[in-house]
Amino acid sequence: MNAPLERSAVPAIAGEEFARRRRQLMQMAGEDAVLLVAAAPERTRNADATWPYRQDSDFHYLAGFPEPDAVLALLPGRLHGEVVLFCRERDAEQARWHGRSIGTERAVADFGLDDAFPIDDIDDILPGMIEGRARVYCHFGREPAFDAQLLGWMRRLRQLRGGGVVPKEFVALGHLLHDLRLYKSRAELKLMRAAAAIAGEAHLAAWRHVRPGRYEYEVEAELLHALRSRGAVPAFTPIVAAGTNACVMHYQHNRARLDDGDLLLIDAGAELDCYASDISRTIPINGRYSREQRALYEVVLAAQLAAIDEVRPGQPFDAAHHAAVRVLAEGLCALGLLRGDADTAIAEGSYQRYFPSKTGHWLGLDVHDVGDYRIDGASRVLEPGMVVTVEPGIYVPPDEAGVDERWRGIGIRIEDDVAVTRDGNEVLSAAVPKEAEAIEALLAGRG
Repeated sequence: MNAPLERSAVPAIAGEEFARRRRQLMQMAGEDAVLLVAAAPERTRNADATWPYRQDSDFHYLAGFPEPDAVLALLPGRLHGEVVLFCRERDAEQARWHGRSIGTERAVADFGLDDAFPIDDIDDILPGMIEGRARVYCHFGREPAFDAQLLGWMRRLRQLRGGGVVPKEFVALGHLLHDLRLYKSRAELKLMRAAAAIAGEAHLAAWRHVRPGRYEYEVEAELLHALRSRGAVPAFTPIVAAGTNACVMHYQHNRARLDDGDLLLIDAGAELDCYASDISRTIPINGRYSREQRALYEVVLAAQLAAIDEVRPGQPFDAAHHAAVRVLAEGLCALGLLRGDADTAIAEGSYQRYFPSKTGHWLGLDVHDVGDYRIDGASRVLEPGMVVTVEPGIYVPPDEAGVDERWRGIGIRIEDDVAVTRDGNEVLSAAVPKEAEAIEALLAGRG
């Protein structure tokens, strides 16, 4: 196993890249537009306790600013500065309880913004900046509190000016911004490689603690320890699914016992500076796959390898899914779980009894990242810089009628993160073994 990634070695997004993103977006919107993006609010967990704060992905993509109570305004062509941030002012009393805020001066100096104002003054300042613009680009409908505030600014402008200079059009910001986010830069890919490396190390660390008699939450604890000790956080709540729990697609209870003879499906990813990885492996708890487990595992692995081969420039996004479905259907028919041939299973959709999901999704700042999957009704064509997951599986429900009992309750998923390159693809998570022999060899060395 590689040495743990040093936190100081983690690549960062340079300020110039954030500036370039803002320039691209403003150029796409035009000089008669204003673009408004609100930071994610703090979320209450219970009473006065909040969830760990995580910045809104779009806000982070454009500003890299990590605090709540902030609004970014992009004002193309504004002479006094096109990029304006409203944020918390520094407050000594607040700092005693919650730590020091960045403040307006550091926001400008450290984040490359043109100007910054206290968030408490936004009602007095921002409406005047909006005045005269034809369109407002925003995420209307995402945060009710911000929506109400924005509508209040519009009402104020109409009352003061008779409505003559109030923007007449509200446009969904995602239409422009999410297409930009779909193409990862070199710096973003470096971060995603690092996130995949950390997640891979966490998977391998967790495997060393997999034994009959232990519990799913003990394995989850090893995953979380490995992620946090390397400067990352979980990209999502880890799935640690033993035995029949692996047949639940989004299982998250993580409370069950690990039993001898069962499989353990682990789906876990690291988030590093807001960029995600997403990796799944399915391993035998006692260190050896049974005959039936091995047979299904080899079908899933073959399907995944066939799907990864379809991740390359010029191929439609859904080509990987179709390749995986073909291999899965052939394998399920050959093993007797499906009757007839693969063509019939695909045409009738009977394979979906054991593979009800798609084969992958976009990956980036969000685990299920933004970006259209279809353009004008056709599957989107892959281009360099896009990153996808490839995650076929077979899930035989424990109560599945009409199938031999020896197959029931087996759930298997193999998932990797794959970047589209100029010449083909790069599997970002390739360091995590997935061949059955390699997994068994690693598990044999658990001690």
